[in-house]
Amino acid sequence: MLRRLPPVSGAPVRIENAPGLCDRRGAVHGGAFLRDRRIALNCTRREFSRVFVHELFHFVWLRAGNPARRAFEDLLRQECRAGARGELGWSAEWRKGELTGLDLRLRSRRWREYCCESFCDTAAWLYSGVDNHEEFTLKALFRERRRVWFQKTIASRGLSI
Repeated sequence: MLRRLPPVSGAPVRIENAPGLCDRRGAVHGGAFLRDRRIALNCTRREFSRVFVHELFHFVWLRAGNPARRAFEDLLRQECRAGARGELGWSAEWRKGELTGLDLRLRSRRWREYCCESFCDTAAWLYSGVDNHEEFTLKALFRERRRVWFQKTIASRGLSI
């Protein structure tokens, strides 16, 4: 799995098994604790690579910088205007379903959280080695646009975590 990722640089991140991991909505497969530089996982071996890459990319999002984050937001805003349905993971999908037009216009917290989760789910789709999954519901046209964006904006400069 690590060979599929662009080069990674940064301080170590501790990875731990966390049975019973939950957030405010209930059980979750993983969590990234950015200040502690750790990733907690509560997933099966089959789900490991997808969940791990998703959580790792929370560190990438943090260090990507405002221009890259805003550019990804713009990509998602274009998708919304085009009526794109679906996502590349449940964490983004449920957040997308709760968005309103006002969230997009005001860059609300709900919008920004959706953007972060969509970024991480897109990375998991791209780099985990999982080709098909029931949570990959975004249409091929939008997937390809995201792939190109990631290649130009993220992968070409390596991953800073």
